[in-house]
Amino acid sequence: MRRPLEAFIALLVAWRIPLLALALLLTAAGIYPALNVSFDRSLENMFPAEDPLLPPYRAVKRTFGGNEVVLAVYRDAELLAPNGGGMQRLAAVREELLAVPGVNDVLSLDRPLGPEVIIDTESELGARYRELFQGYTHSAAGDTAALVCMLLPADVSPVPQQETIDGIRRIVQELPGGMITGEPVMIHDGFRFVEEDGRRLGWATSLLLGLVILLCFRSLRWVIVPLAVVHMSLIWTRAAFQLAGLQLSLVSSMLTAIVTVIGAATVIHIIVHYREARAEGIAHEEALRRVGILLAAPIAWACLTDAVGFASLGASEVEPVRDFGWMMAAGALSVLLAVVLAVPGLVLLGRFDRDPRAVWGGEFLNRLLAGSLALVLRRPRTLVLLFLAGSLFVAAGLRWLVIESDFTRNFRKGSSLVLAYDFVEGELGGAGVLAVVLPAPETLDWPYLSAVLRLEERLRKEVRLPPGADAEAEPEEALSKVISLADAVKAGSPLDLNTAPAFLRRPAVAVALETMRQRMPKFCEALHAQDPVSGEYRYRVMIRAPERVEAERKRAMVEQIVAIVAEFKAPPDAAPPEVTGTYLLLAHLIESLLRDQWVSFSLAAAGIWLMLLIAFRSPLLASLAMIPNVLPILMVLGGIGWLYALGLGVRMNMGAVMIAAVSLGLSVD
Repeated sequence: MRRPLEAFIALLVAWRIPLLALALLLTAAGIYPALNVSFDRSLENMFPAEDPLLPPYRAVKRTFGGNEVVLAVYRDAELLAPNGGGMQRLAAVREELLAVPGVNDVLSLDRPLGPEVIIDTESELGARYRELFQGYTHSAAGDTAALVCMLLPADVSPVPQQETIDGIRRIVQELPGGMITGEPVMIHDGFRFVEEDGRRLGWATSLLLGLVILLCFRSLRWVIVPLAVVHMSLIWTRAAFQLAGLQLSLVSSMLTAIVTVIGAATVIHIIVHYREARAEGIAHEEALRRVGILLAAPIAWACLTDAVGFASLGASEVEPVRDFGWMMAAGALSVLLAVVLAVPGLVLLGRFDRDPRAVWGGEFLNRLLAGSLALVLRRPRTLVLLFLAGSLFVAAGLRWLVIESDFTRNFRKGSSLVLAYDFVEGELGGAGVLAVVLPAPETLDWPYLSAVLRLEERLRKEVRLPPGADAEAEPEEALSKVISLADAVKAGSPLDLNTAPAFLRRPAVAVALETMRQRMPKFCEALHAQDPVSGEYRYRVMIRAPERVEAERKRAMVEQIVAIVAEFKAPPDAAPPEVTGTYLLLAHLIESLLRDQWVSFSLAAAGIWLMLLIAFRSPLLASLAMIPNVLPILMVLGGIGWLYALGLGVRMNMGAVMIAAVSLGLSVD
């Protein structure tokens, strides 16, 4: 009587054609949902729900009607020309941008006073406004125009935000030197590049995998088998995700790579053992049955252990990491299902090219590996001690891991996004946008606005970027622009509001505010509004800060801003002043992911150890098997730390943060 495993393998071989037809049917049914799985583009979801950065960010969005701005920039040497040609072109561009669906309002240099006053070289009022908005709506040299496009919140926009950004980009790219920047652009381009790179990675890995297997085994059939397993698994995984209502994210970009590793490694085991059986003269069906009996348990345990390890990421507090864990668990189980359903039929279907051939240079490789094994057997303790000592030395570099807070460094240096940020920071100053949110009265008056102006002045003068790599360099001014309604009131008033009598000052402030509200109502609403939840009025100060600086310097700058803002005197029962914005979230994104990944990795390691314990029924063997799973991860991350310590400037970025998850997929097998 056959054992259950032998009977199961015999059944798979006997029913190979119906099983292969079932696999193809499932694949065909999964193509449409797999192609339509949605992509989660929310930056907020990249943080744990209780992260202290989120409440003020959400409060700003709900109070001021969204918190996202796209900066459209182009060159015009005659922007401020007295003939008004530059202002006419600026107004025309502004009208085009206002017509883009999803754009709420556009601030440009000609809006507050009108073009005639702005270009009037004899007008003191025009001179004050040019100085006020310098670095915000135009460059100091007057040859670069910048239009601040305020986007509608995603929940009220008539189109997805990506369409709005693409619409702005199409208009601006037609202008001389036209480009766009801003955190929404960075985020959406980042997600778009991840999607494009994911598709490119899928084709590239398929081609390279096929080429390597063809060179090694010189068989077209055995190129098709692993590629079919990998792509069936990917289609089933993505389809399951879409049907479950889950979404892809930045983290999910590793799906193709990890499923390829699991699927290809599994099939290569089958290739090697099948070739050995055929070399002994065993018939095709019997050879496959023997291979199945030999490898069924190792393949099943490897895929199940992968699935449990990745499913452990489901305990993560970061939603995309949690979804990534479930996706990869589904991917590992899909590989196992694809091997069961498709491999017997693909191996035995027809007579063409059924036998994989010997690897070129295989004899030399065998001798090399045999020599390595002999060395290990002769000196096991010495080699283990040397390996552990070297691993721990490299892992010690973890202490020098530095987070990359410049999100633009996640893109290629020559990409349009990086070039745009370089240009904007060179011409207009910092391209990063922060918001200082203050408690405010319902009606703004001069005592309140003058207190805001004093706060702004402190921010301009006291916030400094600490020295960078050159320790002898002096701290430099950090903020390229600090601006709010108070500045517009001060610049637009014909009186010196600090010294004017109260009976003149009050109407002067009221007139200046009313003028701004008439000319730019939506812009004013984005600077002073009522929180719909608390009912309190809030006031926003906009800050432009450098984006492309090191994490330590950026963190020091933000800490100075927070400390100064905290000293703003607010009523005892009012909400405290806060500093927020996408700039702040992006600066802490990698740090948040890394912090959560260590917790998730620990859970995944515990899950894998438990599966190894069940498989080997020995705590000692399970613990020993964890060494090749854990040490490579610590060594790679420690190596990144050493590279930074040696002055090579390598930092922890989005890709490096995911090394732990990818390494698990590589080493469990």
